[in-house]
This record gives sequence, C-alpha cells and structure tokens, in this order.
Amino acid sequence: MQKPDLSLFPEEPGVYLYKDSAGHILYVGKAKHLRRRLTSYFRKSASLPQKTQLMLQHAQNIEILRTGTEKEALLLEASLIKKYRPRYNIVLRDDKEYLLFRIDGKVPYPRVEIVRRSKEGGKSGQARYFGPYSSGMAARETWRLIHRHFPLRRCRDAAFANRTRPCLYYDIGQCLAPCVLPVDQQVYKTLLGDVALLLSGKTRVLARALKEEMRAAARSLRFEDAARLRDQIRALEKTLERQSVVLDEDKDLDLAGLAQLPQGLALGVVFVRGGLLLDGRNFFWAGLGMEDAPELLTGFVPQYYLQRRGLGESIPPRIVLPWIPAGEESSFQTLEAALAEIRGAAVQISAPKGRDEDNLSRMAASNAREAALSLARPVLADLLQKRFRSFRPIRRIEAVDISHTGGSHIRAGMVVFEDEKALKGEYRAYNIEARADAAGGDDYAALAAWAERRAERQNDKGWPDLILIDGGRGQLSAVNGVFSAKKLKTGLEADADFILASIAKARDESGHTDRRAGKDNDRIFLPGRSNPLNFPAGAAELLYLQHIRDTAHNFVVSRHRRARTSAALAGELTAMPGIGPKLARALFERFGSLVAMAGADVSELAATPGIGRARAELVRARLSALFEK
Repeated sequence: MQKPDLSLFPEEPGVYLYKDSAGHILYVGKAKHLRRRLTSYFRKSASLPQKTQLMLQHAQNIEILRTGTEKEALLLEASLIKKYRPRYNIVLRDDKEYLLFRIDGKVPYPRVEIVRRSKEGGKSGQARYFGPYSSGMAARETWRLIHRHFPLRRCRDAAFANRTRPCLYYDIGQCLAPCVLPVDQQVYKTLLGDVALLLSGKTRVLARALKEEMRAAARSLRFEDAARLRDQIRALEKTLERQSVVLDEDKDLDLAGLAQLPQGLALGVVFVRGGLLLDGRNFFWAGLGMEDAPELLTGFVPQYYLQRRGLGESIPPRIVLPWIPAGEESSFQTLEAALAEIRGAAVQISAPKGRDEDNLSRMAASNAREAALSLARPVLADLLQKRFRSFRPIRRIEAVDISHTGGSHIRAGMVVFEDEKALKGEYRAYNIEARADAAGGDDYAALAAWAERRAERQNDKGWPDLILIDGGRGQLSAVNGVFSAKKLKTGLEADADFILASIAKARDESGHTDRRAGKDNDRIFLPGRSNPLNFPAGAAELLYLQHIRDTAHNFVVSRHRRARTSAALAGELTAMPGIGPKLARALFERFGSLVAMAGADVSELAATPGIGRARAELVRARLSALFEK
C-alpha cells in the first residue's frame, strides 16, 4: 500500500479499517491518537511483523471512525472484529454457545433454567445469568443437584399459571408448589439466594452459611428444617470434594497462560471462584509466533469479555494475564473501566502476583498446550489447501444447489461452513423463479441467476475461500461465466477473490452417474480444467466436501417444498368465492401467513380493507377446515 497523506488523519481517538480494492475489511484497529498509530505502519518494513507486512501488501485504502473517547474506540473495535472477522486480526473463533443458568427476576416465583444465550442486551434486564458452562453434562448435573436439595419450581410459566393442584415434585419434597399453595415469597427468595451463591462458585461460603442456619434451627427445635439443611450441606460437601482448592482465600479470578507450539500459539484460561478451580477454556491460533503474543493478549480480553452485556456476574474482579504487553498499559486501563461498567464493580487486569498465581498461570498454559497437541490431526482447512494447491487454508466454504419441480418454484439454497462448523444463521435461500433468465427447468440458467444475485450481494464477510457448486463441468461453467463477467477472479492465485469448484457424483462402470449409497469417490472440478482433481476415495477432505454438498441439497429441498406448500395453500385462498389476488395480497400483508389467518377471529379478518364480514366468515370457515385436515 502506498503511504497516504497522514496529515489528513485526526489526532482524536477512534477506529481504523484497512480495506482491499473490493472494499473488504482486512484489519480493524483502535487508537488513542489515530494519526500517531497510523504513522507507525509506514516506518521501515523490516521493523513490522510479517503479518502486518502481508496485510499492507493487500490493503488499498484506510477508513477511520472517530469516537469521543478511547473506551468508545475499544468497544467499537471489539464489535467490528466480532462482526467482520477480518483476515489479519487475531480473531477469537469461539462461536460455541455455552450454557448459562438463568433466574428471571420479573416473576414472583422464578425457576432456574438452562439457556444458550442471554435474552437481555444490557444491565436493564431483570434476569440474572450464571456461567458460562463449557460442559453440558456438568451444567445439567448442577441443575439436578439444585432441584434435589432446593425445592424450587421447575415447570414453565404456562404450566405454572394453569395448575389446579401440586405436581409430583411437591409430593416427593422437591418443590414448594407456589403454583397453588401460599408460599412465603421471602422464603422462596432466600432459597434463590442460596442457589445464586452455588451457581456463582461460592460453594464454601454457602456451606458455612447453611451450617449456621442448621445450628440455629436445631437450637429452635425446628428439627425438620435442620434435617433439610443437613442434606443440603452434605450435597455441597460432595460437590466440594470434586473441586480443587487452589487458593487459601475465597478469591474470584480468571488466569490466562500462553504456550508456544511449532504450529502456533495456544492460550488457556482457568476460572477460580471462591478459591476453587471450577472450569477452564483453551484456544489455539495456527501460524502465530511469540512476536504476535502482545497483539494476541491485547485482543483476547476485549473479544472474550466485552460481549457479556447482561452477564456481568460472570466477569471476575481480577483477570490475570501472563504479562501486560509493553506500551499497552493505557489500553488495559481503558478496558478495566469498560469491564467495570458491565460488571457493576471494579475489575483489575494484571500480571500474576505471588507463587500461587504463577503456578495457576503455568497450569493454564500447560492445559492449552495439551489441548492443542490433542488436536494434532491435520485440520481439514489445511488438507484442502494442499489438495487444491491454494495459497491459503480453505476455512470458509459456501455451497450451492438448485431445486425445482418441472421448472416451477425454483429455489437456490446456499449453506456456509467455517472451520468445519455449519453457520446456520448465514444460510440463504434464493427465489430464482422470479428471475426472467431462469426459465423452465434449466439448472444452468438457475445457477447463473443465483451467481448474479450472489455477485450483487456483497455480504459483510466478503467472499469465502471456496464456493462449491453441486454439479459437473456444465454447472461450473455457467457460474464461472457470470463471475467472470462481473470482473471477479476465481482461481488458486494469491490475488484471486475466491476458489470456484463443483462436486459431481461418482461414475459407475458404464460411465453413468452412480447414485448408490456409500459411494465416496465423487469428482471435484475447477474452471478451465478438463480432468477432476485427484482426491483419493474416502479422503477426509473429500468426505467433508460431500457432507457440505449434502447439507446444501437437504437445505434447498426443504425450502423448495416449503415454497410449493405455500403456493398450494395460497391457491386455496384465491379459490374461495369473492377472494381474488388483490384481496389475497391484502390478507397476506396484514397477517403474514395462512396459519395466522386461521388463528384470527372473524372481526380481525373483517378489519382487512375490502374483506367485510361475509367474506371474513367464509375465509375463517374454509381455513379452519383446511388446517383440520
């Protein structure tokens, strides 16, 4: 990249984005002084990390976003990295939705439920969340422990509101039955407070409190209460036996350790609550060296912790890193302030203090090293890179398939995989029938129409590493022709936008397509190459591509069937006397679906312009009969 006129950039704090010629974001960074930070990129290249030098070779322009404060720049940077996942940022690829415990504060008798994500976006939510738990088995075992020894309701709100008699859990002493019995809210609130201590990792604190309560109950001759508390204490003591005491004091902190391997850098985090080692997490970044460690540490903390709006209780008062990178002290002070705002109390980020914390940091590093070594099998992205002879690993793949019935209800389905995970939120279905150039049952024309749409829809993540077409050379040629006309470069070269390939079914001995189950020698074609790539039958990377192709096929078939069913149901509507396309459109605009129309009463249907009560009664009767079939 040519050196820009740096005098045009402001001194204020903000975020800067390096973009390539197509406008795709390559790197996102923050700065307290934008001009000073950007100037550092254009000193002698020998002093820049290799990754930064490579990024500058592809960058074409810089875009800046000013912010009022350094903290706002920090929050914006973390948000943009999470959204765009730029290629040259050190991105925390941790898309797994960990389990959380949720206690809803909006109802008088809340239940403890296990959820996958927070429903509240910020501190205004009345629910409390505890976690996250990396092990689903551990989370559910904790849930069972809670309900065995703390008699809280476990039924859903709908069942709770409609009960007329206590359920079985009341009969066996595992619920107070607040659904029908007059349970003291303060008693219930006390039980919830004990459960909150347990879920927060304050097991030792809770055990001490329950022992005092048990003694008080015994002194007051409340022997049934004392026995119940005794059972709770025994259950907690069994839990304590499974947890390691790593600190003498009841401290809460997260400790990180960093390990270098030949393949890259591994980072481990251990979670200590109340002096007990509760859980841990491990991460790995291939291709990084210790020269990247300062950027990794600086980027890890905001990406991991700043997304916890509504989960402030999961942020500990101290976060311990192996060291604080030189020159980043101000950034970490800003980060402490941002985390304190989420947590509602002070947060300190520091290096280990004392022998115990040093040992825990080394334990975290050892755990990360062992986890990385256990994954020593070749990563499919690297195997695909070798098989395609690509200039970079093939991590992100989009696969496309077409489905129609005799040329009607044509749908193109696109699925997305990244790092061997299906990104279902990024699946897309395209209505190709609406395109004039996708006539009849012509799969080639339908794929070309899809390619037009895909080229027009430059999504936030840019192009994938590989676009995979379900079909042979003909389907591949149809798509490649459109992309070429759009000036998109497909190929294996370093400056290509993406790799384009197709996957075709295996051939039998007669040369016909072999669709028998268990055939694992499907063929992979590239544009301009007559022979397929050499994938050994049963190779892991070929099976992976087949799995992606099959996923795309199943997805588009389901969308095609849905479109066909919707069209059939819509036909039922227009077949009713007095209901033409105009009135049918008015009904769909008001209710959105036939299911919603069937659930509406006559007065709601009659309120639609042009319908009237007589037609509304007809529509209501016909739809009721239709959905009863």
